[in-house]
Amino acid sequence: MGHDKLRKFAENKTFSCLLQPAAEDVLDRSGEDAGLHLRPHAIRGHWNEKMFDAARPVVLELGCGKGDYTIALAERHPECNYIGVDIKGARLWKGAKYATERALGNVAFLRTRIEFIGAFFAPGEISEIWLTFSDPQMKSENSRLTSPLFLERYRGFLAPGGRVHLKTDSRFLYEYSLATALANGLTILCADTDIYGHSGLVPESFPPDLLTVQTFYEKMFLEMGLPITYLSFLLDHDGPFVHPDFDDGYWRSVEGPRRTFSHQPAPKK
Repeated sequence: MGHDKLRKFAENKTFSCLLQPAAEDVLDRSGEDAGLHLRPHAIRGHWNEKMFDAARPVVLELGCGKGDYTIALAERHPECNYIGVDIKGARLWKGAKYATERALGNVAFLRTRIEFIGAFFAPGEISEIWLTFSDPQMKSENSRLTSPLFLERYRGFLAPGGRVHLKTDSRFLYEYSLATALANGLTILCADTDIYGHSGLVPESFPPDLLTVQTFYEKMFLEMGLPITYLSFLLDHDGPFVHPDFDDGYWRSVEGPRRTFSHQPAPKK
């Protein structure tokens, strides 16, 4: 491990806005089967009192990377508290350091695996969820952050009427997520396959700052001329979530090989 990473990991321990629980803090290994069993973390239900300078609606970004989207939304909307979640400590360092140096009392970060997310939030504790440029996980449906498995986890802590936002360059993930929402009868608030292609006319269904707050990868994909999609829906569904009738093979072929994070998309076969 490089010295710069070690320096960041050491500095991360000094940031009061960054929570870094060990996996053992939430994993319950007492069961006999090999499934994922979690026990509640001490922060569950107490984010507003323990991590922020005031009680406000809490917005969650999953897979936040360096935290640029979380930070930008927090600076523009001081009426809400924002939590960015990622497993990469070296990435979270940047957002946590920025929030610390500027004394942003409405920003927090959580370093954990996203499949552990249910251990950290109480029912109704989160008002909105943002999924920004998530890995489409083309070969593993249950790993997609809009799969029935993850929607069930979100329902455990998303407040009634809370929105799930998906912003992605992946048409595969967008179409899969839309199919999942439709299969479960979820209320779709917005579904757009090219949010920057409206000739300056911003649809009323777009949330504030959808076009003006951009992640690092979003800016890169826009420079490459790739369309950015947006889907927003409510988790207004009772009972088990079902899997959609989705043609993985077709949408995988439409998207082609997953593009690399360089200045050029991966060549199609």
